[in-house]
Amino acid sequence: MTTSAEPYDEVVQRDFGGLGRTVVHEGELPRHSTYTRALHWTVAIFFFLALLSGLAVYTPWLFGWLSPLFGGGAMTRFLHPWFGVGFVIAWFFQFLNWTSVMTWTEADSKWLREIGRYVKNEHEVEAEYVGFYNGGQKLQFWEIVFGGAVLLVTGLLMWFPEISGRIAVAASYVFHDIAALIMLGGIFIHIYLSTVGQPGTLHAMTRGVVTRAWAWTHHPAWYRQITGRDPRADYEEARRRQTERARAIAAFEDDETKPKTERRPKDT
Repeated sequence: MTTSAEPYDEVVQRDFGGLGRTVVHEGELPRHSTYTRALHWTVAIFFFLALLSGLAVYTPWLFGWLSPLFGGGAMTRFLHPWFGVGFVIAWFFQFLNWTSVMTWTEADSKWLREIGRYVKNEHEVEAEYVGFYNGGQKLQFWEIVFGGAVLLVTGLLMWFPEISGRIAVAASYVFHDIAALIMLGGIFIHIYLSTVGQPGTLHAMTRGVVTRAWAWTHHPAWYRQITGRDPRADYEEARRRQTERARAIAAFEDDETKPKTERRPKDT
């Protein structure tokens, strides 16, 4: 069974001005609309374009081999600030899109105090108070907000040195590079958690959906909010069914290895 749905409670046929549709199969929940996914990948593309061109401009002795990808050294220097402008514009719309769900709450502070168990992966499921995003995801969001602001300001100062002055330009180089490195580190963590660290997460930004099991595992409060069901009860029920299935398979395989005279009669 398939339906077309938009995240949260409103069921629609299409989103993003009728240009996109999110298809939700049985056992899945809608997570991100077409608009959100388009913004996310636009931000990602401009970020890496700005990063790669910036590496080629600022450290040509190490990353000069990247310049030909952008048409040579002069073209790379020309394109780099425009890639940055594209990133800032796309991120501005993403900021407006996500601000409401990125508001810091007491639950996020509690999650942050218990970050050790999250890093060590001590529990199979997240705490029941974790909503649409956890504290770590919100921290990264605000890190990109402030990091993007630093990149914008310092980038403009370096772009127009005749107005900024030598001291401001020199300081901008330092802060620009630091902000870019911090954001790059956060992006690597984000990529890891979206793929290897939490399998199934990438579907949220490709197809716009996640499995119910993913939802009650990583964002129980959000699961309860959109389904009206108890995430722990559904988790335990899924474990019970999985255990019964494993036992049935083991019993079947054990029965198949016995001589025919010792096998249990099968239902007809």
